[in-house]
Amino acid sequence: MTDMNGKVCLVTGATDGIGKVSARVLAEKGAKVIIVGRNPEKSATVLAELKSSSGNENIDLLMADLAVMQEVRDLAEQVISHYDRLDILLNNAGGYFAKHELTSDGLERTFALNHMSYFLLTNKLMELLKSSAPARIVNVSSDAHYGVDMDFENLNGEQEYKAWKAYQKSKLANVLFTYELLKKVPADITVNCLHPGFVATNFGHNIGGFFGPVVKIAQRISAIDPEEGAKTSIFLCSAPEVKGVSGKYFYKCQPKTSSRESRNMDTGKRLWQISSDIAST
Repeated sequence: MTDMNGKVCLVTGATDGIGKVSARVLAEKGAKVIIVGRNPEKSATVLAELKSSSGNENIDLLMADLAVMQEVRDLAEQVISHYDRLDILLNNAGGYFAKHELTSDGLERTFALNHMSYFLLTNKLMELLKSSAPARIVNVSSDAHYGVDMDFENLNGEQEYKAWKAYQKSKLANVLFTYELLKKVPADITVNCLHPGFVATNFGHNIGGFFGPVVKIAQRISAIDPEEGAKTSIFLCSAPEVKGVSGKYFYKCQPKTSSRESRNMDTGKRLWQISSDIAST
């Protein structure tokens, strides 16, 4: 078991599913783990559970709705002011929203939570990561990113909103962000992304209409459990085998070729610029 003593890990979306498992295992390995939650009561319960199950009291809880950009900024400021190092940033928070909804920033909620929270939080914490290097950034994406393009003219679902397409685009954005970020970080900070697999969690249970029951049935029949789904995230956060490995898309702890569109450098640059403009407002 990899020794993570002395390492500080920040895990978003850590109150359920693979994020919760990832936080627990990293704590079991001896790391100091900072979990991020949105619901105060649920988060407090999970915090106590993680301390008990991991045998590690060195777990902290910070609160933020990561779909709201000011709350992402506030979260980053809390991390910077309370911790003198950050070795691992696991961007794991994500959601699927059946209906079109704009956040208080005027952003479509899927895009805001699944992509912009990764982009803004990572960039706000970059100096702390640099001062803690060697450090690792791990972005949870999905094979859902195959077969879709960014459709920059409809990022907010202004023209048409299809929940699955919005989710696909957000996962494509995670891969594009990873590859573009690779160009901007020093060599002693690695950045990778991953597909966790089709995991049986509460994710997607808010899907209405025909597809909601289909997802639940499919999860019961063919989905892997969160313990299995978290393995690649944990591997990229802690394994010595990937020390110095960067700019890759992983599945089952092995590099995999991501979609052609995810490797389009012009698309990556354009997404970065749009995301930067949003982050600066």
